Amino acid sequence: MGRTYDMLDEAGRKRVAAAIADAEQRTTGEIVCIVARAASEYRSWALFLAASAGFATPGVLLLTTGWGAGRIWLAQIIVTALLGGILAWRPARLALTPGFLKRERAREAAHRQFAARGLSATSGRTGVLIFLAAGEHYVEVIADEGVASCVEEAAWRTAVDDLVGAIQAERVADGLVAVVTRIGAILALHHPALPGQKENELADHVILL
Repeated sequence: MGRTYDMLDEAGRKRVAAAIADAEQRTTGEIVCIVARAASEYRSWALFLAASAGFATPGVLLLTTGWGAGRIWLAQIIVTALLGGILAWRPARLALTPGFLKRERAREAAHRQFAARGLSATSGRTGVLIFLAAGEHYVEVIADEGVASCVEEAAWRTAVDDLVGAIQAERVADGLVAVVTRIGAILALHHPALPGQKENELADHVILL
């Protein structure tokens, strides 16, 4: 899923935006789709790794070599600088970041975006966020309380699983369109649009981060 961000070209974004607009014609709910290259830069984690390697170097060399203090000190500097240079490259930082930390950062980013994009302030509390973080291989669907209270959690898990499957098959736009359509049907069932009452509160385009 690492190339997800790059696989969603302008034509794909237009297809997803059209699917959102179409789905929202039949519901008072609002759908927002966000695709992030990565949920975090992980710079603090990179600094921690480089510093840890630097601190560990003297102990390792004292145990395994007969080097003097000057040579060990130089090796410590080289190891720290080398690892720091490698970790300046985002793919390296992502590769060396543990899965639990990436999942937590992606989850935090999804919920932060949910609030920042106004999804928790829609009329009827019927906003739904589709959040995809390519770098973390993470997908989450977040529904506000007006929707979550009447829809089983399994429905969102199915939507996420279907999107992940499409992404793995390198059909990102197809997967997003299908998920938007599915969510639109769920919203239309529980919060159908009524004549003269539909107001588009949030933009329909795909948001890239």
